[in-house]
Amino acid sequence: MGPLDRIIPHYVLDVNIMGTFPEGNEIVLFGMGCFWGAERLFWDLDGVYVTAVGYAGGNVKNPTYKEICTGTTNHSEVVLINYNPNEIKFETLLEIFLENHDPTQGNRQGNDVGSQYRSCIYTTIKSQMGLVTTKLKQFQKSLYENKFGEITTELKEDIKFYYAEEYHQQYLAKNPHGYCGIRGTGVTC
Repeated sequence: MGPLDRIIPHYVLDVNIMGTFPEGNEIVLFGMGCFWGAERLFWDLDGVYVTAVGYAGGNVKNPTYKEICTGTTNHSEVVLINYNPNEIKFETLLEIFLENHDPTQGNRQGNDVGSQYRSCIYTTIKSQMGLVTTKLKQFQKSLYENKFGEITTELKEDIKFYYAEEYHQQYLAKNPHGYCGIRGTGVTC
């Protein structure tokens, strides 16, 4: 992640999704089903510099959408969120993540089935993971109280991110009536 020779402007925010990102900003990767809807949840938040969709957590370099849909690469569809921690708290991003999908479904979100739709959080700095584990324990209690099962969210640090094809970037801004399967449980943080 970081500066590349390529410039791909964010359709909503009009900054290069490929970097260079402002010094002091932080990055987190969230997988919460189809990345189109997940990205839309974050791009308008004050303090979010840029979002991008891509693939992470798998075992193939530079995967394509077609490859990850086979389930053989073990990648998850994720949204990269580059944010200023002085303007938006990581906990706020985490709450949006938890409240807008079902982290108990394993390799699916609703009708979207496959390992690429699994719930995952890939952190980039140590302090993020500490906050994640604390918040997941709290949210698990609320899920149990509301008759939901065990959280299956995959947690990893320093995972390689591969940008998805350009037509996937900010897809729902370009196609406002496009498919979005993002659904929460109704349980709040």
